[in-house]
Amino acid sequence: MVELAGIIILGIIAQWMAWRLKLPAILPLILIGLLVGPFSTLFTDDGTKIIEPIWNGKKGLFPGDGLYYFVSLAISIILFEGGLTLKRSEIRNVGPVITKLITIGSLVTFFGAGLAAHYIFGLSWQISFLFSALIIVTGPTVITPILRNIPLKKDVSAVLKWEGILIDPIGALAAVLVFEFISVGESVGYTQTALIEFGKILLFGTTFGFTFAHGLAFAIKKKLIPHYLLNVVSLSVVLLVFVESDVFAHESGLLAVVVMGMVMGNMNLPNIKELLYFKESLSVLLISILFILLAANINLSDLELIYNWETLYIFLIIVFVIRPLGVFISTAGSTLKFNEKLFISWVGPRGIVAAGIASLFGSKLLTRNEPGAEYITPLVFVIVLGTVLLNATTARVFAKVAGVFLKNSQGILIVGASRLSRIIGEYLHKHNRHVVLIDNNATNIEKAKKLGLEAFDANIYSDALSDNIELNDVGYLMSLTGNPDINEFAIDKFGDQFGENGAFRLINSQEMNDPQNNPKEGLFSHTDDFIKLMETTKKYPSIHEIDLKDRAHYEQLIEMTNADDDIIPIFLKAPDGDLKIISSYSTDFNDIKKGYSLVYLGKMFDNEKGKGKTQAKKES
Repeated sequence: MVELAGIIILGIIAQWMAWRLKLPAILPLILIGLLVGPFSTLFTDDGTKIIEPIWNGKKGLFPGDGLYYFVSLAISIILFEGGLTLKRSEIRNVGPVITKLITIGSLVTFFGAGLAAHYIFGLSWQISFLFSALIIVTGPTVITPILRNIPLKKDVSAVLKWEGILIDPIGALAAVLVFEFISVGESVGYTQTALIEFGKILLFGTTFGFTFAHGLAFAIKKKLIPHYLLNVVSLSVVLLVFVESDVFAHESGLLAVVVMGMVMGNMNLPNIKELLYFKESLSVLLISILFILLAANINLSDLELIYNWETLYIFLIIVFVIRPLGVFISTAGSTLKFNEKLFISWVGPRGIVAAGIASLFGSKLLTRNEPGAEYITPLVFVIVLGTVLLNATTARVFAKVAGVFLKNSQGILIVGASRLSRIIGEYLHKHNRHVVLIDNNATNIEKAKKLGLEAFDANIYSDALSDNIELNDVGYLMSLTGNPDINEFAIDKFGDQFGENGAFRLINSQEMNDPQNNPKEGLFSHTDDFIKLMETTKKYPSIHEIDLKDRAHYEQLIEMTNADDDIIPIFLKAPDGDLKIISSYSTDFNDIKKGYSLVYLGKMFDNEKGKGKTQAKKES
């Protein structure tokens, strides 16, 4: 009981440490597992592990094959959750570079690492290619913490983010297929019979996954499952699919749950986000327990097996040869620059799925006395730990050396995607600024996307926004919602992260009536709140520019806007096109001279009518 409770407590502590130190959780989890497992035998009185996962006659948590069954069920849930995140639309939209990375890049890793394992360690071709299939996977859980605090060009962040998300289930599927082919060949020989058995695994795995996905989706849509039972019923169906598929075709269960997750993830299901959140929370708990157990289950003899120069050689080949080769082949002919390709080549940490499936498959093959199977788990763990540690400690420095580190974050995050936000966002986008709109109103988000703007559905109160590495180049925050509480919360919570160059919000009605006490983060004008801005936008949905002569001219125009409810100053445009956000303290600019322009929303100044200065037109 103490050991089991200790694993859960240590797992959550490891997750908290990872969050606090901005590291991938897998790093402290495996290190803690090794510490209470094989390394603890060096200092315990009787030479036993502090935590012994398998019962050895004296102590241990799981008797017989209990650990194997627990790992199998846990991995099935994790893989189902990974499958839920894979969207066909995302594959179509991520661009040719990411598509090539998850196809051509995966093939380069698969064959390159397989050849290296075969010729360096002398492993059989089957075991070598199982190893190479396992290390295809990177994963968002290791990429996101590493890149979260590195300001990068949007394209570079997007490539690394989507590669990690999309390759998770693809790499898992590849590893499952290789393992199943080995399993079939090991029992009946690599003959026509093996191909038939392998075909049965593919048939039953895909059939069960596809059928149960549609069956569960039908029950959800028809509301045959009460809301409070939705998550636990879904969990039980996943376990049922895994077990039943395995009964009909041995070793097809993992394939079935991956397929089931992928099919359901691409359906228009009500409550799918709630289901995904539940599975994510469950996955965090399972991962916390799983990797301490798996690391603790490794013996010192396993580590001694790979304590040699061959392990270093294969690690260096994977990091410095195979990963760059896959990236440069996949990005050939793209708009990415050489230094950007170099940085993407450097950042390739292996993830949770690789380590978890390696332990599962390694233990299975060991029970069957497959030659070389003893290398799978420790070798994959070394690659995982080595790449995560390398990238976590050097990615920021390497970004600076490679010249992809953004010294000045010029992107703009707009909270709220109302008509006002869309018009401002469209203007910024046309002036080559990276602008992102977020809102929890799907209609507003859809309208923003139709204008060609980058927009996504997000809850300002969730932590998901902090994990979005594509916002790493954002240095300005503008909160433009109609809810003053949300605007203030956005500034308080995300001002430091996304507003290093300035965090602004709309003033509320009370502040508007007390212009002497306007907040420093107030936007545009001390006489305009959301309601007045929306009224102006409704009557005059356009943005204009007017050339400035000097600072006095600017101040004169600001006074005119204060006296006219239908003219709202929003930006000061420099001669080089740089835009400065105008706050409610709109006389702060001192270096205004000829060549500057005032950008404003609403009706045109009387002396500007007919001069063709309109920059954004009415939405259709």
